[in-house]
Amino acid sequence: MVLDATKHYPVLLNEIISIITPQHGGTFIDCTFGQGGYTKKILSYKNTQVIALDRDLKSKKKANLIENEFKNRFNFKNKKFSQLDDLKLKTENIKGVIFDLGYSYSQIKDPEKGLSFTSIGELNMKMGLNDFSAKEAINKLNSSELEKIFKYFGEEKEAKRIANNIIIARRNQQIDTQRLVEIIDKTKRKKNFKIHNATKVFQALRIFVNKEISELIYGLIAASKVLKKNGVLAVVTFHSLEDKIVKYFFKSLSENKSISRYVPEINQPDTLFKIIKKKPITPSLKELNENAPSRSAKLRYVIKKDNFYNFETDILEKFEYLLNIENLGNRL
Repeated sequence: MVLDATKHYPVLLNEIISIITPQHGGTFIDCTFGQGGYTKKILSYKNTQVIALDRDLKSKKKANLIENEFKNRFNFKNKKFSQLDDLKLKTENIKGVIFDLGYSYSQIKDPEKGLSFTSIGELNMKMGLNDFSAKEAINKLNSSELEKIFKYFGEEKEAKRIANNIIIARRNQQIDTQRLVEIIDKTKRKKNFKIHNATKVFQALRIFVNKEISELIYGLIAASKVLKKNGVLAVVTFHSLEDKIVKYFFKSLSENKSISRYVPEINQPDTLFKIIKKKPITPSLKELNENAPSRSAKLRYVIKKDNFYNFETDILEKFEYLLNIENLGNRL
């Protein structure tokens, strides 16, 4: 059976539920509420509460329906997950924090958002609570800046040529969605028949416009702080850059730092997390057959060992080069 392509299906739902065990009750944070798939499943268990966040204001409509069904057990906030600290959850017994970093079908097909290279809407890509649009980035940043965005956020091998051709094309008129697709198509020397020529550039722009790198990093930091001992932090990623950040964050806080070979391990600080599975969990064959967009999903999770967190600078230094590229948007 193939699922209805017009609907959103929460990826790796059964795997997430088996990891966070809501059947035992407790409070959970759904950092990427979207269409509410994870939230509704968690709330189907008694003695559970969900605090949900989403930067997309259109998610509020779905949140209102769930709020009516699960009164006093559901709380929705129109916030980015990097703002998790703002909720002041020190007294809450947070047993699980979930991130699903994918886009829903309704978001991809929303002409107002202009996320897709097939979109007939404006070159926008703003998910909510943004400072600038993709149209501003494409039409105002210089060639070197655009090249960095395409190269590092989209892993686009022909980033320099595409950036240069965008600069040439916009001398005559502003670049919109379809014009950008045309420029990329004409620029690419090596055609890829597995994915659309514009896929990587559009991915890069979505990451840049929504500051997805800093959102993810600061979201992980905030989640690590609010999560209680023995709580689970679970993240579903959809491209290699996201997965690289999550993998590093989990691994670096699950291993003792190498201070000196002469210092006994017993004198080293304890680790924050415990990793149960080193390799990511991927969708089953059944899920792949039913929901093709899940094919690139990877689920990683850790269990918190203690209630402290003091390694913030580590991940910020590791991915400083990506954060610096995001900061190019500060002048738009």
